[in-house]
Amino acid sequence: MATLAGAVAAGAFSWESSSAPMQGSQADQAMSFTSADAGSCLTWDVAEDGAVTNFQQADCASPHRFEVALREDLSVYPTSEFGPDAPMPSTTRQAQLREELCGAAALRYLEGRFDPAGRFSIAPILPPASAWAQGDRTMLCGLQETDRAGGVVMTSGKVADQDQARVFDPGQCVAVDASNSLTAVDCAQPHQVEVTSTVNLATVFPDHTPSVEEQDRHLADVCTTAAQDYLGGEENLYRITLQPFWTTLNTVSWDGGSRSVNCALVFSRPEGGFAELTGSAIQGREHLLIDAAPPAERPDRRPLREPQQSEPQQN
Repeated sequence: MATLAGAVAAGAFSWESSSAPMQGSQADQAMSFTSADAGSCLTWDVAEDGAVTNFQQADCASPHRFEVALREDLSVYPTSEFGPDAPMPSTTRQAQLREELCGAAALRYLEGRFDPAGRFSIAPILPPASAWAQGDRTMLCGLQETDRAGGVVMTSGKVADQDQARVFDPGQCVAVDASNSLTAVDCAQPHQVEVTSTVNLATVFPDHTPSVEEQDRHLADVCTTAAQDYLGGEENLYRITLQPFWTTLNTVSWDGGSRSVNCALVFSRPEGGFAELTGSAIQGREHLLIDAAPPAERPDRRPLREPQQSEPQQN
């Protein structure tokens, strides 16, 4: 049995077990763990209480939780820090090992194509305590995707073949804190952004890294249309008083393998920044608060109409 711990803060997989020697199926499990090498993928099951079972290698094309970039033997580390009688590294030390050994290895493995702000993070996996006590000093460096709470989630396919962009699903509401960290929340909770769509820019800019200005020019129309479709028409967008908004990708993210962005709805304060929203815009203005107040009334106007089609000419 094991638990996942510190997947975001320390980027480490942590076993929780006794240091007694493994026997039977446990020994087989350890061999499966230590046989993984660069290019292998790993998976495991996680119970509601965080307990981990069935730690094993998996086909990378199938759902898995970890892709190995490097297999490292800590027993040959330049110092004697990880000798036969050494205790397992602390969570803090594991985070340091991630920086010392895993970061550069993962970049080499991906041939430099990694978005540090994207879906995937670099993390180490160490043996369970019982295997460590028996002298196993294997450390696996690799890549994983975590959810907003830090849990390691299933992915399919090799990282190098995937869009690395970290985006939200349409209909999700997103809170933005003082450090610009984004967290999906229930739309009934205070938030600043409501997502209307996800846009893949790979087909729009197939042959070069687009500037932010190029992305803006394309997304202005795309995200306005997405907002109208999301709310059921242009008139509903007008009445709700929210504005279309979109994210863009910088050069580092694009060159690192990210291609998707979000369209969303926000309310821009005159003095700058986004207003706090409560409720979902899709439920209508009567269910939405903007900075704790209902949306302002809009003046009536002539409804916008689709251009009339010309009648066919008579012969």
